[in-house]
Amino acid sequence: MQDFDENEVLAQASQGDRDAFGLLYERYVERIFNYVYYRTGNTHDAEDITARVFYRALHHIHNYRDRGVPFSAWLYRIAHNLVANWHRDRSRKQEIPLTEAPTIRYKGDAPEQSLLVTEERESLMHLIHKLTPDRQNLLILKFVEHMSNAEIGQILGRSEGAVKSLYHRTLLSLRDEIGEKPLED
Repeated sequence: MQDFDENEVLAQASQGDRDAFGLLYERYVERIFNYVYYRTGNTHDAEDITARVFYRALHHIHNYRDRGVPFSAWLYRIAHNLVANWHRDRSRKQEIPLTEAPTIRYKGDAPEQSLLVTEERESLMHLIHKLTPDRQNLLILKFVEHMSNAEIGQILGRSEGAVKSLYHRTLLSLRDEIGEKPLED
C-alpha cells in the first residue's frame, strides 16, 4: 500500500472525502477483521461485525478527534464495543458450523501428531474464550496483532504497567487452568 500522511488522510476523510476513508479502510480492514474473528471465532460474524465497524467509523469520522492515540485505537474501540454487544446478544452456546471446522493437513509430521497439536490448540482456544473480554483482547492484540504493551495500553485505555500486570496475571491464570485440566478434553 502506498505511504501517506495519516493525519492528512484523516482530515480529508473527516470532511467527507470517501476516497480518503477508503485509504484508511484498506490500511486497517485486515487488522480489524483478525481482531473480531479471534473474539467471535466465526468468519461470517467477523465479516459482518467488521463491516459494521467501518460503517460506523465512516458515519462518525467527523467526530473523531486526535487525543494522542492512533486512529487504529479508535477503530479497535468501535470493534470492541460491537463484539461486546454481539456476545451480550448471544444467549445460546457458540456452535461452529462444519465449514468452520479446522482442517488437518499432512506436512511431514505423522497424522497422529497433527491431530494432537490441533486438539491442544482447540483446547487452548476454549480456555481463552472463557477469559474475560479484556484478557481476550490483550492476548489477541499481543499475539495476533504483535502489538507492544504501550500500543495495547492505548487501545485498552490503560497504562503500559497495567497492561504488563494484566498480561502476567492472564498467563498465570492460563497456566493454572492448563495444569488443572488435561488438554485432551
